[in-house]
Amino acid sequence: MNTKIIKTLLKKEMLDVFRDKKTVIMMLVVPVLLYPLIFIGVMQFMAFVSSSMEEQNYRIAVEEEDGGAFYDRLVQAGEREEQETEEDEASYKMTVVDAGSIAGVDAGRTPEPEAEMPEAVLKAVEEALEKEEIDAYVSTRFQDGKMQYDVYYLSSEANSSYAADLVTDVLDEFQEELTRERIAGAGLEEQEILEPICYERKNTASGEQSLGSVIGTILPFMLIISLLMGTMYPAIDTTAGERERGTLETILTLPVTNRELITAKFLTVAVIGMVSALLNILSMGGIAVYMYQVMELQTEMEEIQVMKFVPAIFVCILAVFAFSLFISAVTMCVTSFAKSYKEANNYITPLMLVVMFMGYSGAIPNLGLDSGTAMIPVVNICLLVKNMMVFKIDYGLIALVLISNIAYAALAVLLLSKIYDSESILFSDGKGGLQIFERRENMQKGGVPTVADTVFVLAAALLLMLYAGSILQMKFGLAGLFGTQMILLAVPLFLVLYTRRDIRQTYGFAGAKVQGYLGGVFLGVGLFLFNLAIGAGMMHLFPKSTEQLETNFSAVLGDSMIAALFVVALVPAVCEEMLFRGLVFHSLKAKYRTAAAVLVTAALFGLFHMSLVKFIPTGLLGLVLCFVVWRTGSIYPAMLIHFLNNAISMVITYCPEQVGKVFPVLNQSSFSVSEGLLLAGAGAVFAGIGGMVLWKGTEVKKKV
Repeated sequence: MNTKIIKTLLKKEMLDVFRDKKTVIMMLVVPVLLYPLIFIGVMQFMAFVSSSMEEQNYRIAVEEEDGGAFYDRLVQAGEREEQETEEDEASYKMTVVDAGSIAGVDAGRTPEPEAEMPEAVLKAVEEALEKEEIDAYVSTRFQDGKMQYDVYYLSSEANSSYAADLVTDVLDEFQEELTRERIAGAGLEEQEILEPICYERKNTASGEQSLGSVIGTILPFMLIISLLMGTMYPAIDTTAGERERGTLETILTLPVTNRELITAKFLTVAVIGMVSALLNILSMGGIAVYMYQVMELQTEMEEIQVMKFVPAIFVCILAVFAFSLFISAVTMCVTSFAKSYKEANNYITPLMLVVMFMGYSGAIPNLGLDSGTAMIPVVNICLLVKNMMVFKIDYGLIALVLISNIAYAALAVLLLSKIYDSESILFSDGKGGLQIFERRENMQKGGVPTVADTVFVLAAALLLMLYAGSILQMKFGLAGLFGTQMILLAVPLFLVLYTRRDIRQTYGFAGAKVQGYLGGVFLGVGLFLFNLAIGAGMMHLFPKSTEQLETNFSAVLGDSMIAALFVVALVPAVCEEMLFRGLVFHSLKAKYRTAAAVLVTAALFGLFHMSLVKFIPTGLLGLVLCFVVWRTGSIYPAMLIHFLNNAISMVITYCPEQVGKVFPVLNQSSFSVSEGLLLAGAGAVFAGIGGMVLWKGTEVKKKV
């Protein structure tokens, strides 16, 4: 690549971005001015609300079945607060009234001291609380030889909740005083009874660690969001903005390569993201200093040595730079599919929600940075910043986080260059977009659903399965699992029928040769043996996840193996194959290369099972099933393999002793290294035979 050309393009892109006032506002005005104003405004508002709550006059009605003892205590508490009001103008007032002043209470009272509140009295109290005639009501009655006080209030009203808290505080004081009086009356030593032991909490954390713990909970989320917001508008402008303005075609005719163009655009977005993040860090740092100064003046705080945070801040800045590269590339990949600003904003909303959700990882107490979480995008940055703020320094993990983000950024840039190499994406006429919301009479018959329609319906089906399916399985067990599979069948089928697509072409309903079924069975058996070895390894690595998975699965299964074979083996073999190897695979294959369609479908199939232990085995199964559908041109051999795979598992589950006598290896939960290698080798042999039969005995239809 020519660096001089890249510099020229970078200068051009930067000028274009800074001409957009939205970018300048998001990068300068929001972090430097708006954040401090919002923070100070929120603090002032909270102080005002707290002050207004304390200055209210709370009206409390009290029954006097206890001889007026608690009534008198509340009156004394109110008088004490009135005296404090003269010295301090931020104290509440409390008016205590007899319960008989509430309309309908006296009429419904019962003479029995141990009886619960009558329905008529309860209704009168509720009406008085609703009309705000009183803020709280205290009923008194004897129960098991003790005086029972019930505090009635409305949690939906702030004043009523606060009044209930005041009453509870006085009740605590009253109870403590009575306890001390009875201990003294019994001639016992009060301190020995109430305080048989002494303890004191000793915090060994330094002031810097305590402050860093608070900052480390808030700062990562703020940084993630500021970086996303800082890169969002320039990413939209350099991609969708170019297409909307009609300048993309002109730029592509220049004597520059696509890689040089992409590099300049990527560097533009990344630099702006970094500058925006640094401004946010400075702004939030200013807020932190302001808070510290205020708290130091108002309370006695341990002195904080700010210089101790310098190494942590330096590493955080490096992490911000690395994450900026990643989020810039990902944002540009998403916005490159849009044809306008409006469409780009719609596309980027799901990305924003995902990033925000993952950004909360820094606030999860027991989630720490290790070799696993260090590889998860967004999460690794949040946990790294959190660790650095409390001075937990692990240079290996720091390097892993930085390198992984740079590697992900490189992959995203590579994908971005592929997008710009594809004229079908850059100059799409929109026919491949979301069509399910168009008028049905305008839809053309035939073909397969678009990728956008498939993604939308897949998300809708999985969401329904997650909510409705989970409830069905918890309530009805195996029958609920059948209902879940029907959701996976019905929702995509509705899409195909509504958009007037070809059902046979979409689902691959075509006859297959005998070689297709034979090769598929060999391939399926080989994969099953191979997955036994992988599954044993995953169980060893994630024992808790395996145990939870087995518990959940056992709760669904019933006593009938025939019913389990139908619901767990046959029904998923039909429904899941129609969804993944039918709709998803064929819609992806119609737009992208077959290899890409196979890999994406397999990955989605692995993620669909929502289990870390099952991701690799089910992903490999999805890979094999896609290969079978591609070679045979039919979904039926894939359904057969899927059924056999699940059926063998059900037979092992219901008949472990019988299976163990015939095939002992199938009834083992763990294997030695030699046994695992033997299983994997046998699986490879069977899979190789099946693959050869499929490759030589079938013929892939070429696109015309």
